[in-house]
Amino acid sequence: MKTKNSVAFHTLGCKLNYAETSTLSRMMESEGFEKRNFDDVADIYVINTCSVTDNADKECRQIVRRIHKKAPESIVVVTGCYAQLKPEEIAEITGVDIVLGAAEKFNIAQHISDYTKGDSTKICSCDTDDIEGFHSSFSANDRTRTFLKVQDGCDYNCTYCTIPMARGKSRSDSIANVVKNVEELASKGVKEIVLTGVNLGDFGKGNDGAGLSIGLNQREENFYQLIQTLDKVKGIERYRISSIEPNLLSDNIISFVANSKKFMPHFHIPLQSGSNEILKLMKRRYLRELYVEKVELIKKLIPHCCIGVDVIVGFPGETEEHFNETLKFLHSLDISYLHVFTYSERSNTEAVHITPVVPIQIRHQRNKTLRNLSFMKMQYFTKQHQGQTRKVLLESADKNGMMEGYTDNYIRITTPFRKEWENEIIDWKL
Repeated sequence: MKTKNSVAFHTLGCKLNYAETSTLSRMMESEGFEKRNFDDVADIYVINTCSVTDNADKECRQIVRRIHKKAPESIVVVTGCYAQLKPEEIAEITGVDIVLGAAEKFNIAQHISDYTKGDSTKICSCDTDDIEGFHSSFSANDRTRTFLKVQDGCDYNCTYCTIPMARGKSRSDSIANVVKNVEELASKGVKEIVLTGVNLGDFGKGNDGAGLSIGLNQREENFYQLIQTLDKVKGIERYRISSIEPNLLSDNIISFVANSKKFMPHFHIPLQSGSNEILKLMKRRYLRELYVEKVELIKKLIPHCCIGVDVIVGFPGETEEHFNETLKFLHSLDISYLHVFTYSERSNTEAVHITPVVPIQIRHQRNKTLRNLSFMKMQYFTKQHQGQTRKVLLESADKNGMMEGYTDNYIRITTPFRKEWENEIIDWKL
């Protein structure tokens, strides 16, 4: 068998996937593989998939077909959430050679070395209950901003979501190991770390999901303790909390961020619906009244804070009245932007049995309405800060003679590229 020595990666989905792909890439390079751009011809292609929406599944299939047409002799490996949920479906795609579920993702080099092109498709999957162990991961594509995975899996049972089936039970890194990773990133010149996880606020459960650390010592750690510890680590100037459930965003976390010089005034808090009736159908663990309390406390303690919101439109049973209730609720909140998701049927979820089903066309109309609201919210938030001087971390990428950066409170800045500003924090008048 010819030695396969070049590998290219493609990531679909969330920041957590990007962190894991970056880690897989470094693992493969340490095994002697040469990393190539995904658009180039490589001996091995690895696709790290998402399965939050049907579009993510479709995109994976399209990418495999493009690879098969461009490089039919190359080995194609599909891993990630889609691979865990529907391994047989992926194996039937022409051109797929290896399908790795959640438990085998980080054994990728071994699976490739054991495989010969032309063999039948190799499927390595497992039951959700067998997904355990925590694998530290972080992105390292540029020095400016790194996504650091500190938690994985989810114990929640939201009726629309497949993530618990794809990633297993909630489990975490230890604070000590997170600090070790942060110190390593600081030594590489990283200025900003984004803490990521599937259910970040649930940080503290051990790598077996049972609140135990490696060995038999009871772990008494939580997310509040984690951020307190990281605030004291030298070398990192900025942290962001990627996304945190409203019921896990405690008042002491908000208060801590308000008084920290390192944790940025920026929260991303999933809402999903502004209707309590729909929230109950979704089996979310809060009602809209709690969400209001969190936003009001943030704005009281940190008036300049940026607040992002996840919303799902077109959930089964969402009437025009429910949607208008959500729209009115979002209008009333002092938030900064929305991430809007069109509901997508996922097999093996409770939501597929809820009726009535919202027609696709209406789902798209509602999505457009909320995206327009998001644009207006961000315009208003930005305008509130005109004339202020804020700290901006400028990124290293030269994009057609321009460079970008974000203020502490997540307002995007674009300016002509200057080499001396790369990965530097600049006082910037808006």
